[in-house]
Amino acid sequence: MIDWLLVPIAYLIGSVSSAIIVCELMGLDDPREHGSGNPGATNVMRIGGKKAAAITLLGDALKGLVPVLGAKALGVDMPVLASVVFAAFLGHLYPVFFGFKGGKGVATTFGVALGVGWLLGLAVSGTWFAVYKISNISSLSALVAAVLAPAYVWLIVGDPFLVAVFAVISAVLLWRHKSNIQRLIAGEEQ
Repeated sequence: MIDWLLVPIAYLIGSVSSAIIVCELMGLDDPREHGSGNPGATNVMRIGGKKAAAITLLGDALKGLVPVLGAKALGVDMPVLASVVFAAFLGHLYPVFFGFKGGKGVATTFGVALGVGWLLGLAVSGTWFAVYKISNISSLSALVAAVLAPAYVWLIVGDPFLVAVFAVISAVLLWRHKSNIQRLIAGEEQ
């Protein structure tokens, strides 16, 4: 029963907006009010450059990684672990501390994948990097990695709870990137 308390804790950790905090600490504009309006690493790069974006990316990945590693260290069963994965991801998208307006979830997805297992994290990030190397389009890289993530979970972990959670995460990532998909189809995405 106490294991399930990790789920709201994971949501709260996921709710810490790295982009907003980094921009505040570096004296940059609020990413929700500039650029794409998305509080994520890509928009932070537009506002404040590579250093600010890298710190944001690391923060967003860590808030997915830390709760999952904590749950694993406590030896929770797979339904609880899968719930912690989803809660951390959901916290990033809908952060309670920042008016429920969060990022798209790519870096946090990498963090939870890495927390589940290093090989899974490597597969997801490797896919992102391979597609980016070919296309030089971050959103396309994220979308391909998202679509393949549930298959990687099935092949590497083999647990149906985690496969289901990553399938939902992938669907949400596709939905959150709908404007990027429209621009990709129109040939306008960079």
